[in-house]
Parts: sequence; structure tokens; C-alpha cells
Amino acid sequence: MTAVPAGGLLPVAHRSRRSAGAVVAAGFLGLVVLAAVFAPLLAPYPPDAVDLSSSLVGTGAEHPLGTDASGQDLLSRVLYGTRTSLIAPVLLLAFASVLGVALGTLAAWRGGWVDTLVSRATDVMYAFPGLLFVVLIIAVFGAGTTTSVLGLGLAFAPTIAKYTRSVALSERAKPYIDAYRVQGMGGARICVRHLVPNLARSIAGYLVVLFGEALMSLATLSYLGFGAQPPSSDWGLMVQEGQSAIVQGALLPALVPGTAIAAVVVAFNVVGVRAADRLGSRR
Repeated sequence: MTAVPAGGLLPVAHRSRRSAGAVVAAGFLGLVVLAAVFAPLLAPYPPDAVDLSSSLVGTGAEHPLGTDASGQDLLSRVLYGTRTSLIAPVLLLAFASVLGVALGTLAAWRGGWVDTLVSRATDVMYAFPGLLFVVLIIAVFGAGTTTSVLGLGLAFAPTIAKYTRSVALSERAKPYIDAYRVQGMGGARICVRHLVPNLARSIAGYLVVLFGEALMSLATLSYLGFGAQPPSSDWGLMVQEGQSAIVQGALLPALVPGTAIAAVVVAFNVVGVRAADRLGSRR
């Protein structure tokens, strides 16, 4: 028999705790997705139903999470707001991924002055605050969810481009790339059919990590009045609308959507880090 070092058990215990945390976070996110899908069935009231006689009512049987200043049920608004708060980041990252993956792959494949040009362009975008860039776009094209998604998509694209370039450079150096070149396959065909698909696992894991940041950025814009507009049930807008009620001693209108944002962002970060580790190791 061989003795097992006492310190050797720590990494195993640490990994098991991380796995358990990722499972709990994934289960919570599953419930959030179900809440978004079945919001019309789960919500006790329409999200835009105004009842001034029930303004700023606390928790109770009729309103489990209370109401806001307009008497709108907070549970119903949060359930319906789940849809906007989840779909908008997905669209944002999809738009940013198309641009970022294309630029990152082009820079890694071509190298030379193309790589230098793309790298300098992404560096300039990094030097410019992303939120300020989005606010400038909104100032030109107007406030709204669509403008926020497109503006943040442009702001997130350089981050994805840099990550794609780093993983594409290591993938490009593998022997199968040279084998396809010897067979006479063109560079564009190799990238589309072989290089990018082999990067998909790593990029997907990275996008899960970015999802929480995208959700928080969109909620911030809505809170500042640049994103979703009334009568939307967007969580960031709900926090902004509930802020004035804090002076009257009513914390729930701002606390409920704020807690929802924090919980979902943390859960996505936990699941994203775990997914990135697993997908990266498989690659």
C-alpha cells in the first residue's frame, strides 16, 4: 500500500466543490429559463396592470413580492422581464461573435500587416471606454433595446476578436492545417470548414463567461435610461423606476429586480468558468 499525501486531497476537494457550485448554478439558470418560457402561466397578473390602490404594497398573499409605485405586481414584472434580460444578451453576443470571430480568424490566418491592422484596431477600441462608445451611438441613433444591443455588440467584438486570434494561432500551427494545404484546399475553405469549427468549443465557453457581463451592461444602460423604455419590464429599468420608492421606505421595487440581476450574473459566471475549463480541456 502507498500513502496518499495529505495535501493531495485538497485539489480533489476543491474540484468537487467547484463542480457542485456549477451544478447548483446551472440548475438555477434552468429555472430562470423555464420562468421566461412559462411567464404567462406563472405570473399572477399582467406585467403592465396598474392598480394605484395597491401602490407600494409589501409582500403578501395577493402580491408575493410586493408592488411598485404604480401598483404593478413585482413578481409578474420580474417573470416577464426575464425574457428581455436573457434574449437581449444572446442577440448581443451573437452579433459580436460574427464580427469578432471573423476578425480574429482573419488576423491569425493572414498574419503580417493584416494581423497588425486588426490588433491595432482592437487596441484602440480597448482604449475607448465601451459604455461611453455605446452612449455616443445611442445619442446618434436614439435610445432603445435594439440600439443598445447593436452598440454593445460593437463594443464586445474586439474582446472576442482578441480571444479568437489567440486560440486560432495555436490551432493554425497544428499539422492538419498543413495537410489540407498540401491537398490544394484554399485558405478560406480551411478556415470555414475546419479551423473555425475546431475553435467552437473554446469560443462557446468564453461566450458563456461574457454572458453575465453582457446582461449587466444592458441592465446598466436601461438603468441610465438609454436601453429599454417604459412600459418594458426589463430588470435594469425596474431598478431605475423603483429607486424613487426607497425614499419612502419601500425597498422591494428596486431590491427585487436588482437581486435577480445579481443572481443571474453570478450564476452565469460560475457556469461560464466551469464550461470554459471543460471545453478548453476537451479541445
